[in-house]
Amino acid sequence: MQKDNAKKQQGTGWGKVASWYDAHLKEDDTYHAQVVLPNLIRLVDLKKDQSLLELGCGQGFVLEKFLPFSKKLTGVDIGKELIAIAQKNHKEISYTVGSAEDSVILRGQTFDVITIVLAIQNMKHLNLVVSNLSRLLAPKGRIYLVLNHPAFRIPQYGDWIYNEKKKTQSKVMDLYMSEKEISIDMNPGQKTDKQITSSFHRPLQVYSKVFAKHNFAITKIEEWISHKVSQPGPRAEAENAARKEFPMFMCLELKRV
Repeated sequence: MQKDNAKKQQGTGWGKVASWYDAHLKEDDTYHAQVVLPNLIRLVDLKKDQSLLELGCGQGFVLEKFLPFSKKLTGVDIGKELIAIAQKNHKEISYTVGSAEDSVILRGQTFDVITIVLAIQNMKHLNLVVSNLSRLLAPKGRIYLVLNHPAFRIPQYGDWIYNEKKKTQSKVMDLYMSEKEISIDMNPGQKTDKQITSSFHRPLQVYSKVFAKHNFAITKIEEWISHKVSQPGPRAEAENAARKEFPMFMCLELKRV
C-alpha cells in the first residue's frame, strides 16, 4: 500500500479531538443525523431480543439511537477520550476501550448484529478487523458496514467539474484501483492544534476478497446520497442533480456463507 508523506507520525483514532467531534455530531444538519442514521436504523431493523455491537463507536452517537429498539448494546473504540464521553452519557450501554483489530477484545462474546459506521476506512489492517467480525458475530448474525463511497469519495483525489456548455456538474476521480493511505485533518477549520489521522482508500474488490476469505457474502448494497440543497444560483440545479447521481456513502450488509 502506498503511503502519503506526513510531517509527523499519526494514528487512526479520533480521541484527541473528542470534544470537537462530540459537539459536531450534536448539530442537526450533519450527514450522520440526516443521512446515515435514518438509513442505518431502517436497514438494521433491530429487535428487542437482539444484541448489537458497534466497533469504532466513538462517543456513542450512533449506538444510543438504537436504545429504543434494544437494551443489549455494546460499543468499542480505540479512543479512550471518546469512550469516557460515551460512558458518561449512556450508562445503560456497555463500552470498552479497544481496537477493532485486537483479537482479544470481548473474548467469548458474540452478537446478533455488528456495525462499523464510517470507521472502517480509518482501520489500517482490514484482514484483522474482518477476522474479528467473524469471531464476534453470532452464527446467524448480520454485519453492516457504512463507509465513504469508495468510488466517489476519496479524500484529496476527487473534484467537482462544472460544464458551462451542458450546464452539468460531474465528479472527476484521480484514482480508484490503487490502495492509498491518506492524511486527514480531523478538525477542519481549526487554525491551530491540527490533529492528523489516516484514511485508507480501498477499491471494492479488496473488501470483497477479504470478506470471502472469512466466509462472508455481501447480501445487500445501498448507496446513500447527500441531503444538502444548494442556495439559489446559476449552478444550483446542476449541483442538486449531481448530488443525486454521485452517492456519498455505501452500506454493505454481510452474512456468513
